[in-house]
Amino acid sequence: MGSSGHLSRGCVSFPKPMHKNETVFKHGCNKLDVFDWLQDIPPTADQLKTHDCVEVRFKNSRKDFFRLSAGVEVAVGDIIAVEASPGHDIGIVTLSGDLVWYQMRKKKVNSKSEEIKKVYRKAKPSDIEKWVSAIEQEQITMFKARKIASDLKLEMKISDVEYQGDKTKAIFYYTADERVDFRELIKILAEEFMIRIEMRQIGVRQESSRLGGIGSCGRELCCSTWLTQFKSVSTNSARMQQLSLNPQKLAGQCSKLKCCLNYEYDTYLDAIKGFPSTEIILRTKAGNAKHQKTDIFRGVMWYSYDSNPDFFIPVSVEKVKDVIEKNAKNIIPEELEALRLKEEEKKIDFENVVGQDDITRFDDVKK
Repeated sequence: MGSSGHLSRGCVSFPKPMHKNETVFKHGCNKLDVFDWLQDIPPTADQLKTHDCVEVRFKNSRKDFFRLSAGVEVAVGDIIAVEASPGHDIGIVTLSGDLVWYQMRKKKVNSKSEEIKKVYRKAKPSDIEKWVSAIEQEQITMFKARKIASDLKLEMKISDVEYQGDKTKAIFYYTADERVDFRELIKILAEEFMIRIEMRQIGVRQESSRLGGIGSCGRELCCSTWLTQFKSVSTNSARMQQLSLNPQKLAGQCSKLKCCLNYEYDTYLDAIKGFPSTEIILRTKAGNAKHQKTDIFRGVMWYSYDSNPDFFIPVSVEKVKDVIEKNAKNIIPEELEALRLKEEEKKIDFENVVGQDDITRFDDVKK
């Protein structure tokens, strides 16, 4: 299994069946990792009785909550066997204690629900051996499944395969633009791999989050590291931030608008509340002036006359409001140039204090 394979399950290396695996699970480089900010606070006896659920991670971003069986004690990083349908699955404990309750409340999961599946036990050496063997088959299975789907001429893309820990079932994640009839595909896959098949359709954003990658900012994709909810992104977010509507720059690796366009959207909304409408035309004796662009955080708006649309005149927001108020009273100012904002020229002073950039610094100067 490649490096991305064991990291997708939160492991820095292959777990060994005959070892305790204390160093296998490491926080910091895992997808959708959670920091336990209550880890230094020991739980009370009442809390241990009340909070009997743990958060368990599987491949990539798939996580779920499970209830501890009687007599089973686990800690963060333990490899455990949990209830599945059918059989059992193998996962890694990512959270335990009070913080699990907060996570369940955040994700609107009823902690007292009887539908929460159980934790059977800590994984035995035989469980880990079968789990590792199943993981090694995932990439091979994905390539074979893609070949079979192509032979059947199905308009779908299989982007990921996840085997269940007991190697009796596999989830095939795929993307498709239209509805796909994959009944024949399931039949062939079941005969080929001798397992139960589950087809799960995902969107292009979910596909990018599972595959991962590096964004234009030079960092890992937000959706594959910490982003859990995909909010809709509209071009209005780009317009509000005065960005040019260039699809090549605004689109992420999923070919959709970048999620980060929403990060500062609320800040821009608050900052622009005191600005006048850009639809208002300023009337002057020199002619009518239309809005061209805005620098929100500097509080500057650029206008140009109808007679000379390529010549932009910077005017402060306060003076723009003043002109609008005068126009409302049928008072026409002379021209916008009189209100022009004087931009200070930035002078960069450089002083070579140590002489390191002097081209004669290596010359042997005789005194």
